[in-house]
Amino acid sequence: MNRSIRIVRTVALQLPQACTPRQFSSLALAHTLPLSPTSQHQHHQHQRQRCRRHRSLQSQPRFFSSSSDTIYALSSGAGKAGIAVIRVSGPACLNIYGALCPAAPRLRPRYAAVRTLYGPKSSGEAGEREILDSNALVLFFPGPKSVTGEDVLELHVHGGTATVKAVLSALPATLPRPSAASTSAAVRYAEPGEFTRRAFFHNRLDLAQVESLGDTLDAATEQQRRIAVRGSTGRLGQTYDEWRSLLLYARAEIEALIDFSEDQHFEETEELLGRVSTQVLDLKAKVQKHESAADRTTLLKSGIRIALVGPANAGKSSLMNLVVGREASIVSHEAGTTRDVVEASLDIRGYLCTFADTAGFRQSQEHAVGSVEAEGIRRARQKAADADIVVVLASFETDAGGTVGISYDRETLQLAKDASRHMVVLNKRDVVGDETYNVLASAFCSDIAKVTGVESELAVISCARDEGIHTLVDRLAETFASMTDLPPDEQDLLGVTARQQQLLAECRGYLDDFLAETEPGMGDPDVVLAAEHLRYAADCLSRITGRGDAGDIEEVLGVIFEK
Repeated sequence: MNRSIRIVRTVALQLPQACTPRQFSSLALAHTLPLSPTSQHQHHQHQRQRCRRHRSLQSQPRFFSSSSDTIYALSSGAGKAGIAVIRVSGPACLNIYGALCPAAPRLRPRYAAVRTLYGPKSSGEAGEREILDSNALVLFFPGPKSVTGEDVLELHVHGGTATVKAVLSALPATLPRPSAASTSAAVRYAEPGEFTRRAFFHNRLDLAQVESLGDTLDAATEQQRRIAVRGSTGRLGQTYDEWRSLLLYARAEIEALIDFSEDQHFEETEELLGRVSTQVLDLKAKVQKHESAADRTTLLKSGIRIALVGPANAGKSSLMNLVVGREASIVSHEAGTTRDVVEASLDIRGYLCTFADTAGFRQSQEHAVGSVEAEGIRRARQKAADADIVVVLASFETDAGGTVGISYDRETLQLAKDASRHMVVLNKRDVVGDETYNVLASAFCSDIAKVTGVESELAVISCARDEGIHTLVDRLAETFASMTDLPPDEQDLLGVTARQQQLLAECRGYLDDFLAETEPGMGDPDVVLAAEHLRYAADCLSRITGRGDAGDIEEVLGVIFEK
């Protein structure tokens, strides 16, 4: 038996201005009536008016004072350099070129030309114009095929501080200063990020690419550079636009049930909802994959956290100093020297990581542990719980009777068991011979397996002789790679940012709401509410790229009429 559809009308006075589908659902329970064809028409007319107002606001550049102004700024790094690049963007680029290079030939687009730059002549000034820079390289990129989508002029001048300052000071004087009553555009210094904003509003970049541009400028390690490049290709934005189009099409089919069910011969309701649900379920799996990739991106951007834990005097501080290449922690033969967490960040094989040297674990019944040291041990436990990798240190020690054994703390092994990744390091290899080492190491590995439940390969080092450190670092780098790598066909997912991950999670929530609303066997589906879930999901994808309007009813109706 075919499932019927339920269309609800909620009393308008009881709805808040910004009503999400979740709020809509709870409010609709109290006031539900069948919608008449007339009220349906009025509802969609109201939606069209709202979307027209929204599009008119969206089309207005809200982030810079006037898009007709010509802006300029130093694009290369500040300070003394061999070459400095000054970028100019706006409609007055050719006029500025004519003022700086009088009587010079016209520029051929996208071809470099060597020119002498002259300072503008003041009103009434006699004599020759001052040379600002000789043998400057000048390039012109006509819009819309330029970095900002506007005409762009680049001046590659000698990078001396005085030369750069002279050219920058001359640019606003190349054209007459507009008066208060004048409508002519100004030549002014660019506001922070204004070149990028103009590129966005002229469709040269989407928001995902803008974020990647910021990541490129902030990249401090090779892996950070890699993920920034992945995000700047624009392929992520294209993927999210395709997903949004899919949701738009699905929503159009749902809307058709509401608007044209009496006039057209559409597929059976149950079959249509089942097909749309299958598409949404497939899209949800893709969204989840992108969310998961964002966790790897966060590790690469924020750094992989490594906690060094172990008993007092196991060599944690010595190991940290050897790895980071400086005396970050105090090293002493006195137990309990490290009372607080000492952190240091460094680049290991292109991965940003933060090492945390923690207080040594000691049992109060065996040694006098003061309140300060006890607090340090508490912080060590917390740091291990928050770490991405827990490195447990143990060491060979000789007791008062001359017997050699391995000193370790069972609690630290338990911390390793609870961690997502762990590594066991055995220090002071230099104090034992091979035969003694083999016997003790074998017994220690058995104890580790009993506590952690997994077989662990020991990393054996000697901080005193600086032996085994490079091998340990190589093993850490391999662990970093296994934590962050993706298959070759999914490398672009490394460009997903934390903001995009948040919006993807929100999108997935609305997809779950749609699937719950249309689940077979759960009663008659509310198709109006189901369509709203898809609209909100599409809106999340629009907010990732900054393109499109998921609430555009005209676009939805266009898809329906095309069918």
